[in-house]
Amino acid sequence: MKNYIITALILLMTGWSAVYGEDGSRLWLRLEPVGAPAKITGLKGTAMTELQTYWKGGPVVLKRQKGLANDGYTIKSEKGKTVIAATNDAGLLYGAYHLLRLQQMGKPCDALSITEQPAYDLRILNHWDNPNGTVERGFAGRSIFLNPDPERMKMYGRANASLGINGTVLNNVNAKPEALSSEHLQKAKSIADMLRPYGIRVYLSINFASPIRLGGLKTADPLDKEVVGWWRDKVNEIYRMIPDFGGFLVKANSEGEPGPQDFGRSHADGANMLADVLRPHHGIVMWRAFVYAPQSNDRANQASLEFMPLDGQFADNVIIQIKNGPVDFQPREPYSPLFTSLQKTHMMVEFQITQEYLGAANHLVYLAPMWREFFSFVRPSSLKAMAGVANIGDDTNWCGHHFAQSNWYAFGRLAWNPELTSEQIADEWLRQTFGPFPKGANAKSEDFYSSLQKVMVDSREACVSYMMPLGLHHIFAGGHHYGPEPWYTRPGIRADWTPPYYHRADSIGLGFDRTMSGSANVKQYPDALCRLYNDINTCPENLIAWFHHVPWDHRMKSGRTFWDELCHKYADGVGEARHFLAVWDAAQPYVDPQRFDEVQRKLRIQARDAEWWRDACLLYFQTFSHRPIPKDMEHPVHNLDEMMEFSIPISMYENPKCGYTK
Repeated sequence: MKNYIITALILLMTGWSAVYGEDGSRLWLRLEPVGAPAKITGLKGTAMTELQTYWKGGPVVLKRQKGLANDGYTIKSEKGKTVIAATNDAGLLYGAYHLLRLQQMGKPCDALSITEQPAYDLRILNHWDNPNGTVERGFAGRSIFLNPDPERMKMYGRANASLGINGTVLNNVNAKPEALSSEHLQKAKSIADMLRPYGIRVYLSINFASPIRLGGLKTADPLDKEVVGWWRDKVNEIYRMIPDFGGFLVKANSEGEPGPQDFGRSHADGANMLADVLRPHHGIVMWRAFVYAPQSNDRANQASLEFMPLDGQFADNVIIQIKNGPVDFQPREPYSPLFTSLQKTHMMVEFQITQEYLGAANHLVYLAPMWREFFSFVRPSSLKAMAGVANIGDDTNWCGHHFAQSNWYAFGRLAWNPELTSEQIADEWLRQTFGPFPKGANAKSEDFYSSLQKVMVDSREACVSYMMPLGLHHIFAGGHHYGPEPWYTRPGIRADWTPPYYHRADSIGLGFDRTMSGSANVKQYPDALCRLYNDINTCPENLIAWFHHVPWDHRMKSGRTFWDELCHKYADGVGEARHFLAVWDAAQPYVDPQRFDEVQRKLRIQARDAEWWRDACLLYFQTFSHRPIPKDMEHPVHNLDEMMEFSIPISMYENPKCGYTK
């Protein structure tokens, strides 16, 4: 910490302080238009326009080249020129943005030999936007698609193209039938027209009962000929308006949404019917595997129980879209076992960029380490695509928190290349978002980059520590997912919508028994992992309460009891949150006043929220453990009755200014 403060003082003494103002609206594309455009020759298009506007170097040639992967490109320095080659316009655009990224980061651009190709053909954002302009789990204002502004759409297209994102689902997976009405399709057409120059295809989430609710039919049975005819006509209508329409995203028979099971049919029956009518247009179906039933003894088991019997039965233009974990975007989960169980079915991973369970738009939680953790278990090559639930709204800074932009950025970069490290991506984002610094300050600016990079990379683990360490999960407040409420329950509510279903605290211990003698969830994993997770002595401690009901006095690797380790983890999380604030405070000379103040306010909320989580959880679980808080750590500063009386309304959860205030 001392080094950060010394660096800040040196910069102040040298007379350099960031006095310019920025509002975050330019994201990481803070390129200034050039006065005298460089000579850009070759194929005309968006790539040429971007380079003519922002490239400060020498001549660039854009050309077609056979033999490169779809969307891939090469950048080579040849005889005083930079040559960008690709097989299609999208590849040229991605190559142009790669060159501009190097320029923006201050990297040398005079001896280049670069070949890039995407890991996945489909790199898609899922927007959970509703027809009325609200955004489910959105913490950055209203939908940018409600009344699409051409300039906003242009910036959205540029931002996505700079990362290689090539698809966007315009509406919520909890889809309304009117998403397929002529009025809404006309709006989708206008958005598609605005995004097409940036290589982005649009997709729509659909309501499976649309033939009934929109078409007036008596059934939505996927095997009914009249239903099939309705869908075929609707698909033809869409492609007449949007020739490059991507296809459908479907949430079916989950959380009350209609689906083929309502008519005695399987997920495969429903998905394949839609796939058949989309196939002539080269469209796809992304069928979500997020399903769970109230009667299940373990919600984590449900997806495998429903989809494993259907392995190999889905059409070749159907992709099963699976959340990275088996429950629901928790701060830490094991990977969904479907990823290693399904052997004959196309799969894609669904990550959540928006921080539904990670402090909304208040907490700095950089998610690349979470996604890299997933890829340490699931081979990227086993997937057909990547989808990310977007964190984008009409707020000036797009994401509600300036650092939340880094998760949009990280998703796009990992969808292009899942081998990139969290550190690499954080460094890229920081240098483009806050640099370059004035001449004479560059030597010291490296301290800014390295200290903030470490904050970002450490932030996810810190969040796990102050929220739900050691495998705890889903102990959020009732009605929304902001703040702790491990005691929450209500008469008549489904058990799996309450925290006690997941933490199962009692006088013996804490955690969900998913071993072979419990819910047998471990059996859904490969044999080696099944054995590892099933034994409390070999189960990774960061998942121990996920797979085991852990006795309070179980001895951990640190030598502490499980109870003492739990206490220390919460304390560590609080300490990290405070440390992040201190690092940011010391970085003030590097940052323009507006963004500095806005981030500082958020980090103060995060530090207070971390205390709230620690106090609420430890004081509540202490009523079961009957053990003292360890003497060598800071004790809770609140009382349990105070914690249990405090709650925030959903309206505050949806407002990024929410947070615990005593």
